[in-house]
Amino acid sequence: MKISMIVAYGKNWEIGLKNQMLWHISEDFKNFKTITSGHHILMGRKTFESIGKPLPNRISIVLSNSGFECEGVHTFNDIQKALNFARENAEEELFIIGGANIYETMFPYVNKMYLSEVDFEGIADAFLKEIDFSSWDLTEEKTHEAIIVDGKVKSPAWNFKVWIKKD
Repeated sequence: MKISMIVAYGKNWEIGLKNQMLWHISEDFKNFKTITSGHHILMGRKTFESIGKPLPNRISIVLSNSGFECEGVHTFNDIQKALNFARENAEEELFIIGGANIYETMFPYVNKMYLSEVDFEGIADAFLKEIDFSSWDLTEEKTHEAIIVDGKVKSPAWNFKVWIKKD
């Protein structure tokens, strides 16, 4: 089973503030949906709570030590049990979707990254740990321009990149 992470982050590795995303990029949300649909998605409890419900056409796995339960969600307090659950359900590509602690904890298991680098610098309280790309190969890259409406940035510019871990 391939283990992938998918995340959008700002220029200083910002990913969130008060359990919310820092920007709204409609095209990136569509990209996330297309990539993760039909797969298992693994997240922490706070990320799940920020989404508010299981995402359609995906199997939600939540890592939590608090005894968290929610209908339609598979909760584990052990990484190996969560990974085994996905494997036992014939998952081919498990997606790590956040938050910061889950990304850091799961990073050693990751062999593919779907990264949205957002042209954003601002206040945040959740950050992605800086990634050393020297052991990764860039396999895909697409640049998206900012969307400006009435002189205001409706959607910041962003680059979408796919990285594969080198053997």
